[in-house]
Amino acid sequence: MAVTYFDKDTYQRKPEWLKVKLPQGDDFKDIRNNLREKGLSTVCEEAKCPNISECWSARTATVMILGDTCTRACKFCHVKTGNPKGFINHEEIENTSKMVGMMSLRYVVITSVDRDDVADHGSGHFAAVVDRVHLDHPETKVEVLIPDFAGIEEYMHKLAKSNPFVIAQNLETVKRLTHPVRDPRAGYEKTLNCLKFYKTNYPHIQTKTSLMVGLGETWAEIQEALEDIRAHGVDIVTFGQYLQPSKRHLDVKKFYTPEEFEELKRMALKMGFKFVASGPLVRSSYKASDFLDYVETTKA
Repeated sequence: MAVTYFDKDTYQRKPEWLKVKLPQGDDFKDIRNNLREKGLSTVCEEAKCPNISECWSARTATVMILGDTCTRACKFCHVKTGNPKGFINHEEIENTSKMVGMMSLRYVVITSVDRDDVADHGSGHFAAVVDRVHLDHPETKVEVLIPDFAGIEEYMHKLAKSNPFVIAQNLETVKRLTHPVRDPRAGYEKTLNCLKFYKTNYPHIQTKTSLMVGLGETWAEIQEALEDIRAHGVDIVTFGQYLQPSKRHLDVKKFYTPEEFEELKRMALKMGFKFVASGPLVRSSYKASDFLDYVETTKA
């Protein structure tokens, strides 16, 4: 879910709990300056994420590969859409590894735009980036937030064989709102089936998905989505508030309160999810390393 999280072009008045301070702190400034000197960037900066200081201080970050132009046009997302005409920048493989080392990351989330213009939908390049990070930084855990690769098993195998710690693919919204919220080529069942594929064939890899709320869904529809997610073997779920990135995008129908996000978390935990993150400013990659901390604690 590569969306703009904090944007001056957001036109609806936000409640107090969605107002955040500008990024600050010595760690944030040092990392930002180093990245700029090397010509590298993260999704954290490009999406103006309000959690950037907190995550970078914890040595976690998100990087987007396969370029900056998505072949799909979801109605919630601020990423540029178009046709990259098959171009892939193979320098991303080395640059992503450099970024992990430069930031001393203990946990990195690698995500991408959709690349329906590429023969394997970008799965081979995605796997190559993960393999390089594993080779250069074996101590760093890698989470991938991936496209559906058109639901083609050959391409999903290609990605999974790079052996990330977590594979995430976002359901985004409830079944009724999948269209028009998501691009017509995306699908509620397609995402669920992809997540099931990874858990069935690679049970040692944790699976994860995310739901935005505030798009007009009902509480019963959220519960139904959670039941469907759990039935497909997903380990981790996150909830966050949808924010309208521009006038061209879908309106916010409701701002959920922090108390309602707590209730969503309780609901999900009762269903048996291993880990749940829920809050107004939570995004699918927010504090992703908290699950690693959870795993290490439970092992102890």
